[in-house]
Amino acid sequence: MSLVNLLKKTCRKTLFTTPSHAQGFFIFHKLRNFYKYDISETEAHDPETALNKAEAKATKIYGTKSTSFLTNGSTSGIIGAVLSCVKSGEKVLLWKNAHPCHLNAVKLAGGIPVFYDLEKIEEWDIYDKTTPEIIEKYLKDRGIKAVLVTSPSYEGIVSPIREIKKVCEKYGTYLIVDEAHGALYPFSENLPKSSVKIADFTIQSLHKTAGGLNPTALLHCNCEVDIKPALRMINTTSPSYPLLASIEKNINYLNSQKGRREIETLISEIKALKEECGNCEFFGDDATKILVKHPNYTGEELSEILYDKYNIEDERTNSKSTMLLCGIGTNKAKLTRLKQALKGIK
Repeated sequence: MSLVNLLKKTCRKTLFTTPSHAQGFFIFHKLRNFYKYDISETEAHDPETALNKAEAKATKIYGTKSTSFLTNGSTSGIIGAVLSCVKSGEKVLLWKNAHPCHLNAVKLAGGIPVFYDLEKIEEWDIYDKTTPEIIEKYLKDRGIKAVLVTSPSYEGIVSPIREIKKVCEKYGTYLIVDEAHGALYPFSENLPKSSVKIADFTIQSLHKTAGGLNPTALLHCNCEVDIKPALRMINTTSPSYPLLASIEKNINYLNSQKGRREIETLISEIKALKEECGNCEFFGDDATKILVKHPNYTGEELSEILYDKYNIEDERTNSKSTMLLCGIGTNKAKLTRLKQALKGIK
């Protein structure tokens, strides 16, 4: 039985168990349906078996050795991956401007962080990709146990993960890829190549671009390391089963004909937007990240114009460019509104 079907079952037992709201007492009435499906592991409910089956199915869909559901965001996946392959005193290579969870993971493992820097793409005020040459320079003589790479970046800059993996294999180093912003990649040929079948560990956030609830995520493993002990150390023993069920449903949707068609439609509509907005410049490897700049304005000025005049809020901005994040929830009406706004800026 799937997690989704398990939650549809009506429990006819009188429960004196957790959660104490007993699926019928709603402190926050707007979330009453969430309360109804918020269950615990009891004899009346056996969600652990359903979870194991759901993760096994996900493993087949992604073509990995294991895929784990996360309800504490990509942060927990990054920490779990580092804890599973790094021992106290071992070195971990990471980008110095990476998400704070990268350094926190190394600290929790008792590892020694070694930082690398990236070049700036000055005309867009964003960082360039991580290259195999950068990684090999550090792996040659420093005894690095694991490498953490962010790909794609917030702005949609994608690193050559396959080539970086070859360098890591040469030096016997684990490769962990923070692909939080690339959860749609495995389901479209028109998006960058996903790391899920390449890196030793790949972490994705379903809630960022793939339509998932906040903070659902995935941890993919492609090596012989057992990730479960590390995840048990950092995750609660009382996970949210509604969130876990939403992950199962999310993956099944992305892998369906309807889901894949929705992704292709999104990419096509974004491409059309860029072609029609000739007064702006666009950049990046990932179509779902609209990184834009206008010749007459700084990134901050463009962001303010979109927000104040057109009621459009971007995801991230800098001195040169502005990034608008798109995903499954970005419909044609939203893109039309953005297109009209960009074309209207003189």
